[in-house]
Amino acid sequence: MEQRDRQAANEVDANELKPTLNTQLSGGGSMTEPGQADSGCSEPDGTDRKATSDLSQNEQVVDEIGISQRLPQPAVGRLSLYYRELMRLLDAGDSSINSQELGRLVDVSPAVVRRDLSALGTIGRRGVGYDIAVLVDRIGSVLGSGEQWSVILVGVGSLGHALLRYRGFERMGFRLSAAFDNDPKLIGTNIGGIEVLDSASLEAVLQTEPAELAILALPAEHAGDVAARLLACEINGILNFAPTTLRLGDSVAVVNVDLASELQRLAFAVQSQK
Repeated sequence: MEQRDRQAANEVDANELKPTLNTQLSGGGSMTEPGQADSGCSEPDGTDRKATSDLSQNEQVVDEIGISQRLPQPAVGRLSLYYRELMRLLDAGDSSINSQELGRLVDVSPAVVRRDLSALGTIGRRGVGYDIAVLVDRIGSVLGSGEQWSVILVGVGSLGHALLRYRGFERMGFRLSAAFDNDPKLIGTNIGGIEVLDSASLEAVLQTEPAELAILALPAEHAGDVAARLLACEINGILNFAPTTLRLGDSVAVVNVDLASELQRLAFAVQSQK
């Protein structure tokens, strides 16, 4: 009886180890110490190493695209908040964080944090938590902050002025390359290091200096026409601050941000607490 119990316990331990081993192998981990050649395998030549590296990078890109497509929008929003707080902690010299600490920073439960991060294939260590640098790299890659995006701004009113002076875009991988407006008083001025161009030159500028993303900070009555022009210039994504909902089909991604609506949501939340 005692022998059977020991045998069953060993089988349970082996089964518990399988997911860990599979995770290590699928993530490109090695069972040998760094710098130690794998016994029974010859050292690959330069061509083999390059091919292996290229294959690994391609697999990583495909994996990140697959993860991005599977993530629900609420999870994407939380990942962006995690990324912001993790960058701040990294700048402060912190190296690790657990789910309870990260959840407290963005006001979500530790269980939600663990679920979100597990969707990225990120595994924390019991008693240690998550490596902050690894999380920043992984979340940044999935959200697209791991590369540089060229962004233009259309509409240099009060909100446009503030956006041009904001210094957080570069850190997140977004480079404001041009700004456009139709106000003669603004055209030719320099705001935040960026010259304001005539909106009539939008197509010509984008033909010589293409951009991937655009920010609209203009009145609602002009948003639709400008968005159609951007679509014709093969802009891939639009962040729309105009108080109207843009529907441009599946060829371009659109995020509509209505500040008045957000204030209404805030007012409702405050009223609900009374």
